[in-house]
Amino acid sequence: MLKLSILASSALAAIVIATPSWAQDAPQSSEAKADPSQDIVWADTKRDDIVVTATGVPQAVETIGQAITVIDRQTIEQRQTVALADLLATTPGVTVSRNGGLGGVTAVRIRGAEGEQTLTLIDGVRVNDPTSPGGAFDFANLLTGSIDRVEVLRGANSVPWGSQAIGGVVNVVTMQPEQGLQARANVEYGRYDSWFANGGISGSSGIVSGAFNAGYLRTDGFSAAAAGKEPDGYRQYGATGRLEVALASNVKLDLRGYYADSRVDIDGYPAPLYVLGDTPQYSATKEFYGYAGLSADFLGGRFHNRVAFTLADINRDNFAAPNTSPSSLFRGRSQRYEYQGDFRVTNAVRLVGGAEYEETRYADSTPLRATRNTTGLYGEVIVTPVDRLTATGGVRYVDDSKFGHHWVWDANAAYTLPTNTTLRASYAEGFKAPTLYQLNAPFYGNLDLKPETAESFDVGIEQKLLGNSIVASLTWFHRVTTSQIDFHSCTAGEIADATSRCYQQLFGGYYFNMDRTRAQGVEFALDVRPTDRLTLNASYSFIDAKDRTPGAATFDQPLLRRPRQSFSASIDWRTPIGLSVGATVQNVGATTDFDSYGSIVQLKNYALLGLRAEMPIGKRFSVYGRVDNLFDERYELAAEYGVPGRAVYGGIRLKFD
Repeated sequence: MLKLSILASSALAAIVIATPSWAQDAPQSSEAKADPSQDIVWADTKRDDIVVTATGVPQAVETIGQAITVIDRQTIEQRQTVALADLLATTPGVTVSRNGGLGGVTAVRIRGAEGEQTLTLIDGVRVNDPTSPGGAFDFANLLTGSIDRVEVLRGANSVPWGSQAIGGVVNVVTMQPEQGLQARANVEYGRYDSWFANGGISGSSGIVSGAFNAGYLRTDGFSAAAAGKEPDGYRQYGATGRLEVALASNVKLDLRGYYADSRVDIDGYPAPLYVLGDTPQYSATKEFYGYAGLSADFLGGRFHNRVAFTLADINRDNFAAPNTSPSSLFRGRSQRYEYQGDFRVTNAVRLVGGAEYEETRYADSTPLRATRNTTGLYGEVIVTPVDRLTATGGVRYVDDSKFGHHWVWDANAAYTLPTNTTLRASYAEGFKAPTLYQLNAPFYGNLDLKPETAESFDVGIEQKLLGNSIVASLTWFHRVTTSQIDFHSCTAGEIADATSRCYQQLFGGYYFNMDRTRAQGVEFALDVRPTDRLTLNASYSFIDAKDRTPGAATFDQPLLRRPRQSFSASIDWRTPIGLSVGATVQNVGATTDFDSYGSIVQLKNYALLGLRAEMPIGKRFSVYGRVDNLFDERYELAAEYGVPGRAVYGGIRLKFD
C-alpha cells in the first residue's frame, strides 16, 4: 500500500506541475463538456447509455440487472492505449495475462473465469478462435485504432450468445458510419523503435453510408523470455470496413469486415535445459471476420427483424526459424446463420427471440480434420411492470452434433429508488462445449470430455450523489462451474505405469474435466466529476477463484494467473488553455503460475504508473505523449515471460468533421 500511495501522490503531483498555477475553470459550451475529459464511462452509472450485450438488442443500461462497463472512443484516445487488453485490465472484475510483449498470447479473464470462457464479438461476429486449444480469442492482435466502442458484460450470459459466455462477454464495435464526412488519423513513435499509425474515414451520401479504417504497427520489442537477450518483435497490418445501404425506409443492408495480418517473434524451450529462452521461432496469423445482414422493421418500427451470415476465418502458421517452411499450421473457420426478432408488444412488454445455425471446422498440419454443427433457439421477455423497475428472463435451447441438446436460463432485474439508488440482481447459466482440438488432438485429445456448465449470481447497488457528480457502485458475485476442462501433465511415474492413461504417453498430457471450480468476490467502482474539467475514477476487485473438486489433491487451491485483488485509478484534467493531462495507477495482487518444469511458482504483486498529456494545435491537430511504467517496475504477467520497462511515446493526432 505504501508503493501505491507513492504512485498516486506522484500522479497528482505530475498533473499539478504540468498545469499553470493561474489556471481557473471557465464556462464551457455543452459541446466542450461532452468531449475532451471523458474517461472510462461506467455503464452501470450512466443512465442514458444504450448497450446490446445484455440481451442482444439495444437496451438502456438503467433497465439491465447485470454489471456492464462501456469504453468509448474518447476514452481510448485519452488513454492513448494501443492494445485493447491493456485498457480492459483497468476495468472492474477483469484481469489480463500476456506471454511477453505486444503480439504475445493474451488472455482476458472475467471474474476469475478462464480466458477461454470469455466470449468475444467484433461487429456482431463471434471471433473465439477454433484453432486455439481451448477456443479462446487471443487479444494479442486486437489493437484500438479502429475501435469506437467496447462493452464488457461481467457474468455468464449464454442465453443471447450461446457457448463460451461463462465468465462474461466483450463486445467490440469498430468505426461506424456518420452523417457527413468525418476523418481521424494518428501516428506515434516510441521505445523499442515502435511505430503505430492509424487512419479512418466515414460518411454518407443518399441511401449509402460507410466507414473504413486502416492501421499499421511495428516494434522491435524486447525478449519474450525474461531470461532472454534477443528482442522479439511484432508487426501488424489491419483494416476494418462497414457499408450500410437503405434499400427502403424500413429495410437496410449491412456489410462489415475486419482483417488483420500479424507476425510475432516468440521464444521456446531450447535443449538441453528446456527452459523458456531465446529461439528464432515466430508465428504468423491472418484473421478475417465478416458480417452480411439484412434488417427490416414492421408495425411502425415496433417489430424489428434481422437475418445475417457471419464468418470467422483464422489461419496461423508457426515457424522454427526465418526462411523455413512452417513447422506447424492451424486452420479454423466458423460459419453462422442467424435470425433475430425484436417485438415491442407494448411500452411495458418486449419480446426477443431468434434461431442460429453454426458450422465450425478445424484442421492442422497433422491428418486431423474435424467439424461440428450447432443449432440454437432462444427467447427473452423484457417487462417494465411499474415505473423504475425492469425485469428480464430468457431461455436457450442448444442442439450440438456431438453433445446433444442442452438448456440454459437467465433472469435479472433493475430497480431505481427515488433516492437515485439503483438495485440490481441477476442469475445466469453458462454453457461451453469442448473444442474440436480438446476432443480430437493427437496425444492430448479426450473424446470422453463433457461440456462445461456454470451458474452465476450477482447483486449490486449503485448510488448517485450531488446529481451525477459522484457515482459509486458495489457488486457481489458468485459462480460455480461444473466439468471445467483443464490439462493434466503426466508425471514420470504415470508414464511408466501400465494402468495409467499416461502410460508411454510420449508428449505427457491430456485434457480432462475437473469436477467443479468456484469464483466469488466483489467489485467496487467510483466515478467523481467535481467540475466539467476534472474526472477521477477508481475500481477495486476482489476475486477468490479456486478448485473445488471434492477429494482432489488440488482442492481449495487458487486457480492460476488470477490475482485475488486488483485496483486501478485514473485522474484527468483539461486546462483552460486546452492542455489535457492525466495519470493512471494500477496495483495488481500476487498470483501463481506454472514454470517450464510444471512446478507452481509465485508471481509477486506489482504497481504501475502511467502519465499522459495532449495539446491541441488549432482545431484539427493535436500532439500527445505518454510515459508507461514510470518507475520501471519489474514484474510478471506470466511465469518466465518478460514485460516492458519504462517507455516513452509521442504522436500527432488529426480530426476532421
